Amino acid sequence: MGTPRPTQTETAGRRLARAFAAAVLALGALAASGLLFNEHLAPRASGPVSRVLPVERGQTALDRELEPLLALRPGQTGALLLADGLDAFAARAMAAQKAGRSLDLQYYIWKDDLTGHLLAREAWAAAERGVRVRILLDDLNAAGLDPQWLALDAHPLIELRLYNPFRNREGAWRMLELVQRAFSINHRMHNKAWIADGRVAIIGGRNIGEEYFSAGAEVNFRDLDLLLFGPAVAQAGEIFDAFWNSAAAVPIGNLDDTPGDALDQVIAAFEDEALQARAQPYLQRVAASPNVRDYLDQALSPIWTDRLEIVSDPPMKQHDDAREDWLVTRLLDTLRGARHKALLISPYFVPGVEGTEGLIGLAAAGAQVGVVTNSLAANDVPAVHSGYARYREPLLRGGVQLHEMRARGAGGIAGVLGSSGASLHTKAFVVDDARGFVGSFNLDPRSANLNTEMGVLFDDPALAAAVRDEYLRLASPEQSYWVFLDRQGRVRWLDRAPAPPRVLDTEPESGPGRRALARVLQALPIESQL
Repeated sequence: MGTPRPTQTETAGRRLARAFAAAVLALGALAASGLLFNEHLAPRASGPVSRVLPVERGQTALDRELEPLLALRPGQTGALLLADGLDAFAARAMAAQKAGRSLDLQYYIWKDDLTGHLLAREAWAAAERGVRVRILLDDLNAAGLDPQWLALDAHPLIELRLYNPFRNREGAWRMLELVQRAFSINHRMHNKAWIADGRVAIIGGRNIGEEYFSAGAEVNFRDLDLLLFGPAVAQAGEIFDAFWNSAAAVPIGNLDDTPGDALDQVIAAFEDEALQARAQPYLQRVAASPNVRDYLDQALSPIWTDRLEIVSDPPMKQHDDAREDWLVTRLLDTLRGARHKALLISPYFVPGVEGTEGLIGLAAAGAQVGVVTNSLAANDVPAVHSGYARYREPLLRGGVQLHEMRARGAGGIAGVLGSSGASLHTKAFVVDDARGFVGSFNLDPRSANLNTEMGVLFDDPALAAAVRDEYLRLASPEQSYWVFLDRQGRVRWLDRAPAPPRVLDTEPESGPGRRALARVLQALPIESQL
């Protein structure tokens, strides 16, 4: 008898297996080439060096408005907490409207939506008045937005640069570059700063987009910024210059040669949108905000202090192994100094083994240690929740108090990649009612090791009290579930809002599919990327 001939099914199976093996080898070779030649594959910085414009007495409306206040408190910086999204939008818009010298804007995300267009319109209007505008954006979330950014960049007083950009601007080639440069593309600029005339800086957790400014139709973030005016603002300018002039910042015009001659069309579209039915109710809500009205009536009461510092990771963090210059080192030093109380707010909370042991150690030494983070239903990144969930039980056993935010309005669409309703986005902590931090830093491996982050470190009881009050508001029964272990050591959630309170034995407000997804993700070796 002869050798049996393979069937058509067997032949097709072998072809499929060979094709799959070839694809895996090709992707492996692509990634390996990126590892070997990454320094030559990344676009090179090619823009001219520029610096913060010097502050001049009485030159601009912001100069004239702030100089009398600052003269009464030499060496001190005024600080206002911006917990409300409407106030946060108004602060940025009004700072741009009053600017007469410069706007330096640095963001991880600037969305192509209503609030993104309105604030881009304010930046353009400032440039029309003669204000120099520099915009530095992380490129990971800028895919498909080159036409709008090139149009703004075409204005003679606006320059836009992208941090760690892709050479390939869109489509399949961009995806292939993502694979090839995976080891360097993974490092992102997560900083957030809005700096006007070197006089005002808004630093915190908010990107530019509807959900950050209480304008989202399906989801809105609870977030926190600090509005600062005074000597500390110069530190924000120094940080911006370091990033702007770094090897990672590339002018958008050197990446995309599409003519940027559509400025008039882009601005006309923004103007039309600002007058449309959707924009007007939102702008009316902004104008009606009590804090906005207090500002217009000169009735705001900032916290004045000389004990705060604007801090940041170095721009080329991935090439700098001297971790003493990293923000995580400063933040951990502050947290380790807790003697009585450490209250943390982090939407993406993945403490890891070392962080878990550190928090348990503080609790064992007699400190009250509390954390507010997102519930599974409120978390817009289920993979991050899966990273947190494995540490929930040991943290509770070690005496750490956990509160998980409710997903308000959870009747909307809640898919794999996002949730509807409300989601926590605040990143802050307070230690011993005296010291603390507000900024962009999540208590997770990505913020610690991969992204650049920035924020405000302070040692001031009044600021500490304000951040503590925000923690208590977020941890309240109306906002959060209290997480605990029952007598059998099982994780449970106490809903304290109804009377009597209810004990829940599954992740609140989450369906079986989302819970199953979180369990699958928990089994994957992805914690270092979270």
